[in-house]
Amino acid sequence: MDDLRDVDEPVDESELAIEGALRPSSLAEFVGQQKVRGQLQLLLDAARIQQRPADHILLSGPPGLGKTTLAMIVAHESDRPLRLSSGPAIQHAGDLAALLSSLTPGEVLFIDEVHRMARSAEEMLYLAMEDFRIDIMVGKGAGATSIPLDLAPFTLVGATTRSGLLPNPLRDRFGFTAHLEYYEPVELERVIERSARLIGVAVPPEARAEIARRSRGTPRIANRLLRRVRDYLIVHGDGADADHAIVDAALDLYDVDPIGLDRLDRAVLDAVVRRFRGGPVGLSTLAVTVGEEAETIESVVEPYLVRIGFLGRTPRGRVATPEAYAHLGVRSPESMLELDDL
Repeated sequence: MDDLRDVDEPVDESELAIEGALRPSSLAEFVGQQKVRGQLQLLLDAARIQQRPADHILLSGPPGLGKTTLAMIVAHESDRPLRLSSGPAIQHAGDLAALLSSLTPGEVLFIDEVHRMARSAEEMLYLAMEDFRIDIMVGKGAGATSIPLDLAPFTLVGATTRSGLLPNPLRDRFGFTAHLEYYEPVELERVIERSARLIGVAVPPEARAEIARRSRGTPRIANRLLRRVRDYLIVHGDGADADHAIVDAALDLYDVDPIGLDRLDRAVLDAVVRRFRGGPVGLSTLAVTVGEEAETIESVVEPYLVRIGFLGRTPRGRVATPEAYAHLGVRSPESMLELDDL
């Protein structure tokens, strides 16, 4: 079965169209992140009153919490055009120079995964953010000269899932930095209620709560699970609402268990618990064991397992907790020792 998680995988045009339709277009429609919303609203209102572009904004946090959506809202509420790019696409200073020189006055530039930009581009961005100017090098060697190029004032919105990888000079040039937190189940229920209304699916409160419990605190995953429930309802529902039984059947079909773990999550836990007797086990060894890239395990699987207390990181490697043993229905070493003492 396909893993319903936030990974870099191809998405068909219909899925992209639905995701776009589900995105809120204003801060008032945006669910959750109340503190960040209030801070952004103040930032945008001040810029509007002073008739200037908003300060540069850095949005950090795990994938799927709404960083791209907030960038779109910044452009929409500022009544400015939005230019989209990403760190991996900017691998040379020339790439960034071409992008910056084509911006119109006040335009909002969104760079996703900004920490993955090339170092030469990062250094060019320092001057562009601070003075709206870049220096273009012409020629090579001793005869090379630097030609300054003025830029139209713009607002940079950077998004990153790993803010610790950003160099301090770049981080310091953002006028506002926000960290997005995982959502509470009640907030996800509101996201699901809104999305269900937009895609025309009737989802009773108890079914919304069940989807929210399996969504790993992430709105993007909640919307994806909702779409799979909708698909199941179309095929097997016979015109019924997406009740608790329908949600259970649909998500069980896609290997999403009652707390949101999927096939890969359980494979990682099972390897640590059964194959390596609870650990510690190194990341590369664990990746080979489950047949997955180490980066995928570290960035996609581990954060949730650590957050819910199923996995621990130690200097010697990953270790399973008693909660992980209990979830898999396996006796933990601690419980075995307790039985031996009786």
